[in-house]
Parts: sequence; C-alpha cells; structure tokens
Amino acid sequence: MQIKIVTDSTCDLPRDIVEKHHITVIPLYINIGSKGYLDGVELSREEFYKNLPNYSPHPTTATPGADAFRNTYDRLAREGATDILSIHISPSLSATLNVAQVAAQETKNVNVVTFDSRQLSLGTGFLVQSAAAASQAGASLQEIIFLLEEQIQRTHVFAALDTLKYLRRSGRMNGAIAGLGSLLQIKPILKMFNGEPTSERVRTRERANQRILNLFREYAPYEKVAIVHSNAPEDASSLYNQVSHLLPENNIPIVEITPVIGAHIGPGASGFAVVSKK
Repeated sequence: MQIKIVTDSTCDLPRDIVEKHHITVIPLYINIGSKGYLDGVELSREEFYKNLPNYSPHPTTATPGADAFRNTYDRLAREGATDILSIHISPSLSATLNVAQVAAQETKNVNVVTFDSRQLSLGTGFLVQSAAAASQAGASLQEIIFLLEEQIQRTHVFAALDTLKYLRRSGRMNGAIAGLGSLLQIKPILKMFNGEPTSERVRTRERANQRILNLFREYAPYEKVAIVHSNAPEDASSLYNQVSHLLPENNIPIVEITPVIGAHIGPGASGFAVVSKK
C-alpha cells in the first residue's frame, strides 16, 4: 500500500518538509496583466511583494484546469501509488477543491480521495504534513482521514492585515469583511477556523498586534506553531520575540505567505498558524 499526498501551493509548506515527506504540490496561478505565473515556481515572493502595490490592474489568481490535477494523479499512479489523498485550501476561499474533485472523478487508474482542509496557508500545510507523515508510518487511508478530521478542530490561522484595500480589490472573503466598514484607518484581523473565515477590526497596529497575541494565548498550549507574514519580516520577528518563551521549544518557523494568497491580503500582514494540543 502506497498512499501519496497531493496539495496545492497555498499550503505554504517549506521546501524541506515537502521533500522529506514526498508531498506533491500543484501550483496555482498568479495573473499579472496578460501573463500568468505558476505560484512559487515562476515568480519569487521577493519580486511579487516588491511590485504588488504598483501592479495595474491588480493581480488575480486562478486554479489550473482539471487536467493539471489529473495528470498529477496519473503520474503518481505510474510511480506506484495505490491511493492518493488530495488536500486543498477551503472552498470558501478558492475553487481549487472543486477542480480537484472533477479530476479525481475522471481518474480511473488509481483511487483518489479529495479532502477539504477547511483552512489556508499553513493551516492546510500542517494537515498535509500530518497526512504525509502518517502515510510514511504505514497508516491506512481511513486512519489518515480520521486523524485530519480531528486535527482540523484544533487548527487556527489568524493574522493582522495592514489594510483592507487588497481584500476589497480581490473580491475574496467578502462575507468575512462585510461588517468591517470602509474606514481606511482600521486594521483588520482575519481568522480562519473549520472552514469559516471571520474578521475583527481594531484602530491601530499596536492594538492589532495585541489582539493577535491574545488569540495566541487563548488557543495554547500547542502541538504546532508557525508565524506567517506577507513581506513583513520585522513584524514577524517581533511576534517571535514575544511568544517564544511561551513554548517548550523555541523553534518556530517564520514563513512568508505565498503570492497566490498575498495577492488578496496584501503586504504587511502577520500572524500565526497553530495546532492546539489535544
């Protein structure tokens, strides 16, 4: 039995983890003007965030067609996969899971099960990492799915954004930001849990950071923690310095959010992806 794990580029998993667990990552697209770029492959985070404020029109994102998923599933089958578990960003934020489901139905030479992570960024990534590690340890497909369903109930992603501007431009998460109003000076806080994006608003960056830290304390203690940011390394380092003493091990990865998510939240966001202990 060889269960292979597939995900998409919104998972934000560092390359060393992807390689260690033999995870297959399907890149989404960033469309800038008339040209499309494979997320994480053809456009660096540094270049993207440097130019993001000046792109006109605003970048859009897209999921590749079902053939990209189907070709990946077929390749893994040829390489010996007996089952494939394809784990993707929440459908409340992206059509990626729906496209994967179509491809799974069209794949005839291997069993493909699609799975809604009900998360984004490393909220999805931590689930993918757990699934791959369990597969390597010999767990069955049913055991892995049970493990993921349980972990979802302990997984939170929350971040303070610098501005609402990019969310409004992109049109994503309209339900989550509908109650935030149009005041440009507010600092939105976005939260993701169990497939439901929600938001809060505060008046200053200082208050936003304090709210993020309060949420961090609320969900502790932790099994897994990462700091996530969009071109805000100083804010990420500040968060690290403020929470590292709260953890048994001061080894917290700091991950820059991939451009396909950054296009929607904009630069200057910082926060956490966490999995609480059982």
